[in-house]
Amino acid sequence: MKPLLLGLIFTLSFTAFAADGKSVSYKSGDETVNGMLYTPPGKGPFPALIVIHEWWGLNDWVKEQASKFADQGYVALAVDLYRGKVADNPDMAHQLMRGVPEDRAKRDLGAAFDYLAVQPNVKKDRIGSVGWCMGGGYSLDVALLEPTLAADVINYGHLATDTADLKKINAPILGNFGGQDQGIPPGDVKKFGETLEKLGKKVDIKIYPDAGHAFENPNNKQGYRADDAADAWKRTLDFLSGTLKK
Repeated sequence: MKPLLLGLIFTLSFTAFAADGKSVSYKSGDETVNGMLYTPPGKGPFPALIVIHEWWGLNDWVKEQASKFADQGYVALAVDLYRGKVADNPDMAHQLMRGVPEDRAKRDLGAAFDYLAVQPNVKKDRIGSVGWCMGGGYSLDVALLEPTLAADVINYGHLATDTADLKKINAPILGNFGGQDQGIPPGDVKKFGETLEKLGKKVDIKIYPDAGHAFENPNNKQGYRADDAADAWKRTLDFLSGTLKK
């Protein structure tokens, strides 16, 4: 996994969540993974989302996003790929990201899908994935690994380029990227979208010309773009509604 913009400096903040979350755990091979589960009010069953954190770890901002998805009617499982560790500076975030075995992370996410699929209040054929930064790349990996995934959102995450791999994707793809992102160049994003289109996949990618990496996170004081973030959030909700609530 390539580090993205190691110079990003975030001021981490604490946020109140609307939907209540509870700590849950599930098996991933011989290991146990923890996460936060946010559930809409009512009996369901509901569509569901695997929510995948940035390189910082499962911090308050990611929990807030999961809570907001629950407010929109989705069971949201925010997965902790770092086994309880959360970074508060870029050097630590880089170390944590590089320290996660990629095969373990993919196994954890596959197990998260399986966990949601057996919950009585979840529609097992309406499970999607969403992530940002490192988590955006892993969200794509979920689409590559899970043939029954129903929707996939990639926010400035790393991209697969092998056509044989991309052929495995069945889920519709939504992508939100920054035109000034030094780690994920717009040319690579366009090629990714064009390849998916040629393969007959459902894909909707938008590049925000003036945005850089992590433009959706307000803790990114230098790179946050409020208007672009609001547009990306609306696109995400519209996409999920059209795929998971249909």
